[in-house]
Amino acid sequence: MRLIIFLLLIIPQFILAQSPQTLSVRKYREQNEHAIITEYMSFLSIPNLAADTVNMKKNASMIMEMMKKRGIKNVQLLQAKTPGVAPAVYGESLVPGAKETIVFYAHYDGQPTDPSKWYTGLSPFQPQLTNGPLYNKAAFIPLPAANTAFDPQWRIYARGASDDKAGVISILNAFAAINATGQKPSVNIKFFFEGEEEAGSDHLAEIFDANKTLLASDLWIICDGPVHQSGKKEVVFGVRGDTHVEITVFASKRPLHSGHYGNWAPNPAMELSQLLASMKKEDGEVIIKGFYDDVKPLTEQEKKAIAAIPPVEDQMKKELGFIEEERKGMGIAESTNWPSLNINGLQSANVGKLSANVIPTTAIASIDLRLVVGNDWQKQQQKVADHIISKGYYIVENEPTDEERSKYSKIAKLSRSGGYNAQKTPMDLPIAQRVIAAVQSTTTEPLVLLPTAGGSLPLFIFDKHLGAKTITVPVANHDNNQHAENENIRIKNLWDGMETMAALMLMK
Repeated sequence: MRLIIFLLLIIPQFILAQSPQTLSVRKYREQNEHAIITEYMSFLSIPNLAADTVNMKKNASMIMEMMKKRGIKNVQLLQAKTPGVAPAVYGESLVPGAKETIVFYAHYDGQPTDPSKWYTGLSPFQPQLTNGPLYNKAAFIPLPAANTAFDPQWRIYARGASDDKAGVISILNAFAAINATGQKPSVNIKFFFEGEEEAGSDHLAEIFDANKTLLASDLWIICDGPVHQSGKKEVVFGVRGDTHVEITVFASKRPLHSGHYGNWAPNPAMELSQLLASMKKEDGEVIIKGFYDDVKPLTEQEKKAIAAIPPVEDQMKKELGFIEEERKGMGIAESTNWPSLNINGLQSANVGKLSANVIPTTAIASIDLRLVVGNDWQKQQQKVADHIISKGYYIVENEPTDEERSKYSKIAKLSRSGGYNAQKTPMDLPIAQRVIAAVQSTTTEPLVLLPTAGGSLPLFIFDKHLGAKTITVPVANHDNNQHAENENIRIKNLWDGMETMAALMLMK
């Protein structure tokens, strides 16, 4: 099995060829581009914040309609026991005599978004077509006539356009294409579209536990995240875990004049800055005690896979506008196979036109902790808490009382989120080899095989509650701005995603 991976990594590009099945799916797509994009833009126009129960029901209803229209059976909503949680949407296409079952997963909820930060003329839930990326001064363009092909470099801008409604639409249109072209899967196909992934999948285990028989499978294909920065298709065998903490440092009970009280009253913004700086060396290494102690080392096979990944660091530095990486001398793929500590946001007094000569009362930092196999998310949170205590802080869970203020010189409130651990599927499993071969059949370029993705998904829950194996096959462009303003999908990535998902449905 390792030989197969090695050959795929070194096989010359000119030997690789797209399969007849892929070309058949492509022909179907070319004949239906306008209908696919029109439907997709309608889907993107429905707001998809997990807490917005009214609109999440509209999203789920549209997904159900799209599934039924494509001939998917047993379409239903899978609800968590907890009220008010967005449902998962399920459907299936069972093949008589099939000995294996593959579940295709994507999520339809999205990250919160601030419309004021979007490019002028854009609104998160009013999808817009452009003739390229806006960072290259692209222009807004109208939807072309029904008989006009879409330029593959055009983009659709909207919240969820890449993360992860692109996954939903790629999977559903792949199934439509193989049905329309008379191709027959040899495995049972199940569909599972989650509505709470961006909110932490806090209730996914409830859905799994209530539907273990329905969701039994040999493999889950996870369609989420971007393809490699080189543009090559990617197969990913693991994801990092994720958890968060928020740190609030307190000083005076009311804002103070910086002239009258500067140099005397403590400044929480300065104290928080010093506390955060104490967590990392200048070279990016986290120096919180024990932060890396429980990391499970990479296998030799995983190390070889990382070494074979095309280098894109110089390209990305130029694209993003910096010249030196945080972890000195460490590439992107290598860095994502280590746990991380990232400052997601800082808040204290005002800046810019609203700046005033004050000493603020509080300073707040939102911290994102990404985990790799071996880490436990609750232990990782506690390591941060222990570090804060080691720097002389008294930790509270609520606003400090007057008694606490009179007793402790340094007070920090630590708010802990939920979280989940990292997950990884062995690269040399027989079914993993078949996934690699299926994806390779859709492209003339060698694949990128990645042991662990940089992003996080709750795949640990799949393993724990269903005993499920998972492999991630992303479709979105790397510069899609997921989780931020101006999220977008390149049209070619949608088309490639259809072909990739269809090949996986047809894999032998």
